[in-house]
Amino acid sequence: MTAITHEPLTVTLGSAGVTPEDVLAVARHNAKVTISQDALDTVARVRAHIDGLAASDIPAYGISTGFGALANRHIPNDLRTQLQKSLIRSHAAGMGPAVEREVVRGIMFLRAKTLASGRTGVRPVVLQTMVDVLNAGITPVVREFGSLGCSGDLAPLSHCALVLMGEGEAEGPDGVRYGGRGEEPVAGLLAEHGIEPVILAEKEGLALVNGTEGMLGMLLMAIADLRKLLTTADITAALSVEALLGTDQVFLPELHAALRPHPGQAASADNMLRVLSNSPIVASHRVGDPKVQDAYSLRCAPQVAGAVRDTVDHAELVASRELAAAIDNPVVLPDGRVSSNGNFHGAPVAYVLDYLAIAVADLSSIAERRTDRMLDPARSHGLPAFLAADPGVDSGLMIAQYTQAGLVSDNKRLAVPASVDSIPSSAMQEDHVSMGWHAARKLRKAVENLRRVLAIELVTSARALDMRTQLSGGALTPGPAGTAVVAALRTVVDGPGTDRFLSPELEAADRLVSSGDVLRAAESAVGTLA
Repeated sequence: MTAITHEPLTVTLGSAGVTPEDVLAVARHNAKVTISQDALDTVARVRAHIDGLAASDIPAYGISTGFGALANRHIPNDLRTQLQKSLIRSHAAGMGPAVEREVVRGIMFLRAKTLASGRTGVRPVVLQTMVDVLNAGITPVVREFGSLGCSGDLAPLSHCALVLMGEGEAEGPDGVRYGGRGEEPVAGLLAEHGIEPVILAEKEGLALVNGTEGMLGMLLMAIADLRKLLTTADITAALSVEALLGTDQVFLPELHAALRPHPGQAASADNMLRVLSNSPIVASHRVGDPKVQDAYSLRCAPQVAGAVRDTVDHAELVASRELAAAIDNPVVLPDGRVSSNGNFHGAPVAYVLDYLAIAVADLSSIAERRTDRMLDPARSHGLPAFLAADPGVDSGLMIAQYTQAGLVSDNKRLAVPASVDSIPSSAMQEDHVSMGWHAARKLRKAVENLRRVLAIELVTSARALDMRTQLSGGALTPGPAGTAVVAALRTVVDGPGTDRFLSPELEAADRLVSSGDVLRAAESAVGTLA
């Protein structure tokens, strides 16, 4: 089991696994990591068995043989240290821009989790060194391209392992780069923090690189981000319904769980109904409104957002299973056998990464349709064109919708699955790969795009609500939740007026969404939302 304390933030790494909260604490909040004595004892006990195999005349994959397509070659004792070094150096072959610090910290912590399981056969010093690097705030430079998501995230993990050896590239806690051309070597950075580089022994090179930690870490972070954004999406959708004189009656509970028992749909409908509660604008057209039904982008908002919620739930189930795994090849079984296997294949994680990207694209698409509706005087029920102060002289939010449409189009491209592709590698030994790393990289971009789409819907619905109030002489105001959300936005984005430099306002709204302040504002009026 693991334990988290928050003053100071510390995660204790045991032999029984970690939680998603542990991963986020280390990756995003610089939590310190300690290793339980039980885990260290387990690692040492299993290592003794590997040492026995290394001394035996019987070939054992990755211990006394080469790797992959070169596994048939027996490696004599005097070349085995060089074998491990060569493995890490050659596999650290990534290219492109460096990936985000939180991704690298997630990779390292998750691999430390696997090492602590006692199923990989490393020495305790290898595990301790990885934890020491994390605690020192040292971040290996991991490149964007290199992983095919099979045999694990080989290249990203190798870039991390190289730093444990005092080689490769890394950034110190101050952001200074080491190990590049003309820069101080990484060994010097380790020495500054009292860390001795590891000289890898038999099996340890493989143990450091044969895992799905890259794609899993990014999946866990995407799930956490989407949990917050999904509730925000319900809030912005409700504000758009209010601004467009839509009805709240389609969100009544008897129309959802009782008739169509998808839990996500019921949760989103309940959120929207509560955000719209006690709204004078909604109440004003409950009687005598000539509209028979609202457009799909309003009426079906819970069905779409709810389906995304259920997709996230499924992804979380898969992530929890992967988090409980101890992935390596070969793996040391409880009875002492060292067995080759295919558990490093990323398909289970890659599929849900792609599945989430599809759901995220659709949620961003329906939000953009609501924005467009608020800007069109033919469909906005009395609002000025583009919510402009003086349409024709002013363009209002016309181009903000262009930006939103561009983000949605990008998400549609990002929704194309990566996991349906496979390019054989390693002389056809690795002849079917998952592309899970690529699925994870594009999902991160899609989630970022969704957040910006919701920020633009927020800016648009808030301006539309302000204009409703102005046009009614103050009689038509949003409900308590809408009022609180608009007030929060107005601390960083001004209300309706003549055209002004819009980009900084959209960026400020994006930061408001990212910070969770939109969610907190709504909950201050109606209580906790799902």
